[in-house]
Amino acid sequence: MIDDPGLETFAFLSALADPALWWAIARATLYLVLGLVLSRMVRFGLKRTLTHLESGQRVLLARVAGYTVLGLFVISAMRQFGFDFTVLLGAAGIVTLAVGFASQTSASNLISGLFLVLERAVQPGDIVTVGGRTGEVISVDLLSTKLRTFDNLLVRIPNETMVKSEIVALNRFPIRRFDLTVGVAYDSDLGTVQKTLMEVAASNPLCLDEPAPLLISQGFGDSSIDYLLAVWAKSENWLTLRNTITREVKEAFDAAGIEIPFPQRTLQPGITPLAVQLVAPAGGPSSPAGADGAEAAAVLPDVGRTGAPPARSS
Repeated sequence: MIDDPGLETFAFLSALADPALWWAIARATLYLVLGLVLSRMVRFGLKRTLTHLESGQRVLLARVAGYTVLGLFVISAMRQFGFDFTVLLGAAGIVTLAVGFASQTSASNLISGLFLVLERAVQPGDIVTVGGRTGEVISVDLLSTKLRTFDNLLVRIPNETMVKSEIVALNRFPIRRFDLTVGVAYDSDLGTVQKTLMEVAASNPLCLDEPAPLLISQGFGDSSIDYLLAVWAKSENWLTLRNTITREVKEAFDAAGIEIPFPQRTLQPGITPLAVQLVAPAGGPSSPAGADGAEAAAVLPDVGRTGAPPARSS
């Protein structure tokens, strides 16, 4: 078959003259314009309405929703030109299944990231402890959560690990309690001890009056009578309170003559004495070392042979 450029040009011009084509182009353009407008409206509306979320979380959700709306209108626009997405969707399903098996970890992290965003378990600025790591949350992304430790290290934790692990937020609430365990000697005046501890808590400017300090007796220890002093402070002052109140308790106890004992252990030998055996060196008794060894053996002959002191005759 011989191609005729003139026939091809005529067919192209005839297609352009077809009103159905221009209607399809108009409808597709309308769909694209509506998609862009609605996508922007959805993104703007979510950013304005989801004020209870952190700014990064609002941007993430708004972006996902906006792209979803725009994708639906793009598909509708392409259908105006006769694109059949049935076969494409079937192939996409097979590809999605294969990709899903190949990237199970990424998919799990993605879903876990959405759960973290919706649940608001962690937020940027929180001081958290996860899996033995303590640091400030920098960001909660789709696949991972990033922490900055106190020694200025960046730690990337997969979102799946974040969902499965126990998360301890240290500064989520405005106030925090510090528990100080202190032991006093058994001969101490317990009334003076309790009064001294409460005066220390009352005089520290970082201790809150409400909730009030709490003093709990923890009973008799191995070498001391133990008390638990629980005081409250603002979260930003907790570390300073921890460093100051320990020193103040020690100084107050020294001024009041209250002893803070330390564990003591007494070692007693067994009933049977230890066996002692002196061995002469290879040089023999003629050498100085040998003479010393023979002299020592003469002093303790029975101990060296029997392992017990000689019996005395009455």
